[in-house]
Amino acid sequence: MRYRTLGATGIEVSAHCLGAMMFGAVGNPDHEDSIRIIHAALDQGINFVDTADMYSTGESEEIVGKALQGRRDDVVLATKVHFPMGEGPNRGGNSRRWIVHEVEQSLRRLGTDWIDLYQIHRPDYRTDIEETLSALTDLVSQGKIRAFGCSTFPAEEIVEAYHVAERRGYGKFRTEQPPYSLVTRGIERSLLPTAQRLNMGVLTWSPLASGFLSGKVRKDQPVDLATGRAALTPHRFDPSLPANAAKFDAVEQFVEVADGIGRTLPELALAFVTSHPAVTSVIIGPRTMEQLDGLLKGADLTLDDEVLDRIDEIVPPGTDLHHYQSDGLWQTPALTDPTKRRRPLTDRAAA
Repeated sequence: MRYRTLGATGIEVSAHCLGAMMFGAVGNPDHEDSIRIIHAALDQGINFVDTADMYSTGESEEIVGKALQGRRDDVVLATKVHFPMGEGPNRGGNSRRWIVHEVEQSLRRLGTDWIDLYQIHRPDYRTDIEETLSALTDLVSQGKIRAFGCSTFPAEEIVEAYHVAERRGYGKFRTEQPPYSLVTRGIERSLLPTAQRLNMGVLTWSPLASGFLSGKVRKDQPVDLATGRAALTPHRFDPSLPANAAKFDAVEQFVEVADGIGRTLPELALAFVTSHPAVTSVIIGPRTMEQLDGLLKGADLTLDDEVLDRIDEIVPPGTDLHHYQSDGLWQTPALTDPTKRRRPLTDRAAA
């Protein structure tokens, strides 16, 4: 296992990070089996574990907490806050009120006194970024978290947060956690260069594009849209949809590339992500021990320039063929809220 420094934190983390989203009701509900998978990952050199409060409504954090008993000091533990936890107002978002409350709940579920990396799971246009950074800075001073970062933030919001922190003397976002894969390369345009300029660590999620690059989804083979990841977002896996044609064609070409170097498509996919100089660690999210073993087979794979050039020919740098925005993930209000793009009717009439 290779290790890299997490941005400017000075913390050394494995180039593969164990994502815990699939531990709990959403994925693997067997706590003991999930714990065995976590222990197996640690035994193979992974020292970086990422979860979130909302994964299976806190159950993932509880499983991770049980798995790390007796091993906590050797693990860099990351979790996230933002999404609603329970019914009612003020039970989500990036306000000081919610962050201060929810960090205590995460600490309790994780069975630890501190969190190494506390991440804001998505932007919150309702909350001033100064409010969020102030609360996170206080948590660092209190020793409850060691560093903080963000997840799926656009480059412009990261830059704004950086300047607010500089101006107000707050701590900075030290990491960003975006989606990145062979078919999801949009972050290469501005996000990854921005992270490099600001010396931020980058831990990427969905290297297999929600299972699309698992090797089981092929152009001329039937796709089961009723089970697994495909059941969650069937529109992304349906080969009959014209919007998916280029993606299915790309997969066939990537399979040829992988075969040419004697590797599997998932191994190629993971090695591609870790080959970018801005990427610190790639998050893998196994549900079973078999999946973990398959994902870690490619941990030692390094791609040469010839292979990377071929990948660029198939899906050009900065291109997104696999769109996450259509699945309800955060988008700027400038796109989602029509009132942000339209003058009030009275103003339009006066003009």
